[in-house]
Amino acid sequence: MTETLEDEPIEVPQLDVPGVYRIETTPLKEGMPMVLDMTRAVYPHDEIYGEYCTVTDFIDAPPDEVYAYLADTRSLCEWTYSMRGFERTAEPDLWVSDDRVGTHTRIYTRTVANPDARTVDYHCAWDQGEHLWMIYLMRVVDAQLVLNKPGSVVTWTNCHHPFYEDNAYPQTEPEGRPVWVGDFWHLFAAGHLMELRNLKAICEHRHANGQPIKPEWMN
Repeated sequence: MTETLEDEPIEVPQLDVPGVYRIETTPLKEGMPMVLDMTRAVYPHDEIYGEYCTVTDFIDAPPDEVYAYLADTRSLCEWTYSMRGFERTAEPDLWVSDDRVGTHTRIYTRTVANPDARTVDYHCAWDQGEHLWMIYLMRVVDAQLVLNKPGSVVTWTNCHHPFYEDNAYPQTEPEGRPVWVGDFWHLFAAGHLMELRNLKAICEHRHANGQPIKPEWMN
């Protein structure tokens, strides 16, 4: 027999907040047309990827193994398009590498990971390692929970930090570099999807062939 709590069901008081739509104040016959009006066949690029850029894909490989691979900063030299030549710095867990999208550009990275939630956040910055303002937020979800099949769902989100528009550290910029990382923001969605597909291909290839997803050289 299932036990029930003795407490009464929670009744939330009426919310007198402008712009909040709840079924108590906006009946279904009014709310559904609003939702339909917000649904488009085609969406402007900036509406979807202007302030936030999110890409997601399924990976046919165990979530704990995908997470462990991503949680190692050095994995970026395999699945990203342009980050290469990782070296440790004098600061704990801070790495520096080349970002070959920017001519003569060094990129600093610190990985903040949570194994319980399987979140992996890459804190990065071009040119200097004092203020890591480029934050790449990733989460690995057990696909059995959300898709009812083995594997992983990986979600990756970026936020449009104001420094993408205006480099706050011009004094650290290498002389003569023709581009700034923010010049590519309109391409982040496509570029990150390409990299996410790199991650998918690497993980699935190794898992299908009985290889560890995190290669031995990272151990």
